[in-house]
Amino acid sequence: MKKRVVITGMGVVAPNAVGVTNFSRAIKEGKSGIRFFQELADLKFSCQIGGKPEISEELLSEYFTKLQLRGLKASGIKYGVIAGVDAWKDAGLPISEDAAPDYESGIIFGTGILGVDKFREAIHLIDEGKTRRLGSTSVIQTMASGISAYLGGILGCGNQVTTNSSACSTGTEALILGAERIQQGKAKRMLVGSCGDHGPYVWGGFDAMRILPSKFNDNPENASRPMSANATGFVPGSGAGALLLEDYETAKARGAKIYAEVLGGAINSGGQRLEGSMTAANNEAVQRCIKSAIEEAKIYSKEIDTVNGHLTATTRDAVEIENWTEALQRQGKDFPYINSLKGMTGHCLSASGSIELVASVLQLKEQFIFGNVNCEEIHPEIKELISEEKVVRKTTPAELNILAKASFGFGDVNAVVILKRFSE
Repeated sequence: MKKRVVITGMGVVAPNAVGVTNFSRAIKEGKSGIRFFQELADLKFSCQIGGKPEISEELLSEYFTKLQLRGLKASGIKYGVIAGVDAWKDAGLPISEDAAPDYESGIIFGTGILGVDKFREAIHLIDEGKTRRLGSTSVIQTMASGISAYLGGILGCGNQVTTNSSACSTGTEALILGAERIQQGKAKRMLVGSCGDHGPYVWGGFDAMRILPSKFNDNPENASRPMSANATGFVPGSGAGALLLEDYETAKARGAKIYAEVLGGAINSGGQRLEGSMTAANNEAVQRCIKSAIEEAKIYSKEIDTVNGHLTATTRDAVEIENWTEALQRQGKDFPYINSLKGMTGHCLSASGSIELVASVLQLKEQFIFGNVNCEEIHPEIKELISEEKVVRKTTPAELNILAKASFGFGDVNAVVILKRFSE
């Protein structure tokens, strides 16, 4: 028998809010975190806007010592530590530097690109023959597993502590991998999530690909338009999300509050075959992933009340909806409600899945569906597949029991998880 997995803590650092309470309020209000950046204009970017969390030095000092902050340039590590520590504390778990390692608790915390600004600094110093000035933290800031290493040391986790990386599906994949470890009895708790750096050295490649919107530099809050007829590309973003997964019996025994239950999930790849490529999903693989997640969760597709899609505000949005209709065998008015957070945050790349998972869990816990910001006119191909009423424009109270969350990433990789409103 697989062990039940529940979510007992969450933390989030998003472009439109930091902290779960602030984030819940922001997504209910449809608050945007997308802003204009003069730095991008000075560098002659076509898209000069993005989603970047606002973190004060005062807030950073609550999570890092002065020594840790000295020379800390990796924004993803800053975001990830704040989100991860918040999730741990939200779950009511102690942090003690003097205690023995907690061998029942582990971490799977992913990222895509980490420490870009530190790399840039290091390259200049090395080229100038000043290697000794790199500092003692250059390695940990630039290695992919730097985020899980930071969190592992702060929290004292003695189970598996690692970092996964699967482009935009990283955060959702981390949750599935962590849940599987608990289901198999290999850990009692797993802190899962993902983070990503911000700035021109992360976002520049996407600007070069011409897949970012360039006509909203004077109107940034209206730029990200998932499922919209006038969507022109995704807005790049950054941040972190974290969730504390726990064996249900362990959580129950200590009287932990429970946000939701993880019923099951699936991870696969389209192999970049057929219509799949480095940047586009193999539709058959996407549909297989959705169906496998439903099978793993031991539910029927008709039981899904709402979907939080990947939906990045590109031409692929209509294709994604078509894949959902095929996999669920539900169309028109029979289709679940569906939304995308990216109208408020932009596409936070490797951090997107975990930030959006926090939003998904909040919908189940607090019984609402957040609105699809900037989707005044639905894409005509989407309207042919599902009823317009299923694309909620403004936050709406709703009786939700089961939610499907999906993330699809570069490299033709997919991750889908099924979450349930908690009941004994």
